Amino acid sequence: MSVSLGLILAAGPAAAIETCRFIEAKPEREACYHRQEQELAAKRKPEPPPITQSSESKTFDQLQQMRRDDEEVYRSMRGICRGC
Repeated sequence: MSVSLGLILAAGPAAAIETCRFIEAKPEREACYHRQEQELAAKRKPEPPPITQSSESKTFDQLQQMRRDDEEVYRSMRGICRGC
């Protein structure tokens, strides 16, 4: 019983997709395809937000901090006696 119910529910969206190609009037068929395309686009993951000034400046600040940290490590390594 539950298996047949699952098949009916799973076949619902697939049947909706198949019905567009059986519409004879071209404008109606194209409108049906357009609606399906919009439904699929809504189900997909949203696009990442565009890069804004705040995120660019945040990235730039992070890079500057990494460079300062690297310089500090390099300075401390120069003081180590190698080969002593």
